[in-house]
Amino acid sequence: MTEIDGEDLWLCTTCGRCPERCPRDVKQIESGVALRRMANLYDVYPKTAKPLRSIRGSLISEGNSLSGERGKRGAWADGMAVPAFSADMEILYYPGCYPSFDPRMKKVARATADILNKAGVNFGILGEKESCCGESIRKTGAEELFVKLAKDNIKTFIDQGVKKILVSSPHCYHTFKNEYPDFMVHFEIVHISQYLFELVKAGRLDISKAYEKKIAYHDPCYLGRHNKIFDEPREVLKSVPGIEFLELSESRMESLCCGGGGGRVWMETEKDERFGALRLQQALDTGAEELVTCCPYCITMFEDSRITMEIEDKIVIKDITEIIQAVI
Repeated sequence: MTEIDGEDLWLCTTCGRCPERCPRDVKQIESGVALRRMANLYDVYPKTAKPLRSIRGSLISEGNSLSGERGKRGAWADGMAVPAFSADMEILYYPGCYPSFDPRMKKVARATADILNKAGVNFGILGEKESCCGESIRKTGAEELFVKLAKDNIKTFIDQGVKKILVSSPHCYHTFKNEYPDFMVHFEIVHISQYLFELVKAGRLDISKAYEKKIAYHDPCYLGRHNKIFDEPREVLKSVPGIEFLELSESRMESLCCGGGGGRVWMETEKDERFGALRLQQALDTGAEELVTCCPYCITMFEDSRITMEIEDKIVIKDITEIIQAVI
């Protein structure tokens, strides 16, 4: 406990690789988060974790982690045929914080909406009524804030008549599916990679163009290792003509974390300690022209490493929806 103010407490990305490998079933993530809750209680943070104070403030005041105005949460859809959700709709599309406010990730939200419209899906969004899912801030030890965000979302979902929720982020998927049931509610949760697989299999998407690229696929920790969704995104990508599909040296259950989980996406990491840089090098080693994934944190971390490594002309980072949007 004397090390409660040290850096080590905050290095874990909650990727799940330790508990998956541990022969004694040690709960590393739960233990680490419990210690972080104590640090939160005493408001003790090392230098790299101090941004969490402003993140918490943004979540409390605006319902998102990027200091975006709540009233502009649905602005990513401006100019598109994206209606407000109503109870008679098939699906609520919940883009999450980064696709709602981050300039790079807004492209993913727009690609998703474009695909849903072309597939004839009856969907809508909540816009400013949507709040952060709370998954990542919970992993930093801010339990009370997580509970507030979860209750706000649950009340909104129930009031709006939501039954089925489509998400862009594996972190939203994980917390809605595995953590919100603790509040005695159950919604049908679908990640976009699963839904794309369903649409392709049902013939609802006309993949009419070729995508002549060598691509490597990165398994996000919270989609793959935590929730065992490995095959659907691969099958979607393999259904696109022209793609040369490459596997990274560490994939599926062995996938290397991007470094953004557990709240690390909001903290500074030393340049030579970034998982994202290691992952990009693995992608380059395969000869891939593009590294494709389906997680806002992964894309954010990879885009940052692509700049710091000065390899912007050597590899491109794409979301799976951006690939599908380009071929339909």
